[in-house]
Amino acid sequence: MSAAPDSSRRALLFGRRAAVAPLRPPWALDENDFIDACTTCDACVQKCPERVLVRGAGGYPVFDPGLGECTFCGECESACEPRALDRTRRDDAWSLRAVAGDACLPRHGVVCSSCRDACPERAIAFPLTTRVPLPAIDTAHCTGCGACVGVCPVDAISLAARATEAA
Repeated sequence: MSAAPDSSRRALLFGRRAAVAPLRPPWALDENDFIDACTTCDACVQKCPERVLVRGAGGYPVFDPGLGECTFCGECESACEPRALDRTRRDDAWSLRAVAGDACLPRHGVVCSSCRDACPERAIAFPLTTRVPLPAIDTAHCTGCGACVGVCPVDAISLAARATEAA
């Protein structure tokens, strides 16, 4: 059975890039290098004890934070023989950080703190205020593990690269 054509690779060949880069597993090389190195063998997906890595477009692995959090155990990186995941080439597992979007319930006057309660790093706080408190995400402590994503009742939490976050 052959894999479906990778639309992001086609876009690259025709000079277009995907609007949003897929969330790759921890320690993934930069996207172009990752695509070149990854053989879509599925070893990283099979080794993930948290089951948060899945096959994405073209069979390439992606991190799905809706399935749970990444614990950065390193099993995926250890299983990657072509070294598309390589912790020796990265200082950080990735640059992903949590971002609360416009659908966030407190932004609409509804008390909710499910993201804070799920965060193992305690990187999400709800500062005291006379109104419904809004989430404050400490990007210096957020690891981008995704624990907050799947528990959000309105899918308002997403992960974004640190460089693309609003200042």
